[in-house]
Amino acid sequence: MKVTFAGTPVELSGTEIHVGDTIADFSAVKNDLSEFRLSEVKGRKLIVAVPSLDTSVCDAEVRRFNQEAVKHPEVTVITVSMDLPFAQKRWCGAHGIENVLTVSDHKDRSFADTFGTYLPNVGLIARSIFLLDENNKVEYVEYVHEVTDHPDYDAALKAL
Repeated sequence: MKVTFAGTPVELSGTEIHVGDTIADFSAVKNDLSEFRLSEVKGRKLIVAVPSLDTSVCDAEVRRFNQEAVKHPEVTVITVSMDLPFAQKRWCGAHGIENVLTVSDHKDRSFADTFGTYLPNVGLIARSIFLLDENNKVEYVEYVHEVTDHPDYDAALKAL
């Protein structure tokens, strides 16, 4: 799948995800450096993939989903980025992010490969959103065409 990053076309690597697909487990790193596995999370999951929390669009996006998470306690909101766990922990603490679980895919790109979000030559994850049911079946997908743009918040929230 192709997206653009700051206007430059980029072919994403990994497997493109579609509504109806069932997601295999993936691993990442929690902010305390322990391993995260998707299989640890029960119930519905909203996965918000962002390039880096320290950019204005990613900052605004994760803050928005942190606020929306309170309205949907039956859904676990997971933000995945390539940021180091230390940076994620610092950012969450500085911005009062308490309703979103942040995990880092920097170590082995398990998320990026599983969800087809890796931006080769950039080394980041493409902005995307995935809603999974309790059996990890995909209910909603958005790969944001221009990585530096905001996702369609209304469509993602309506899917919830």
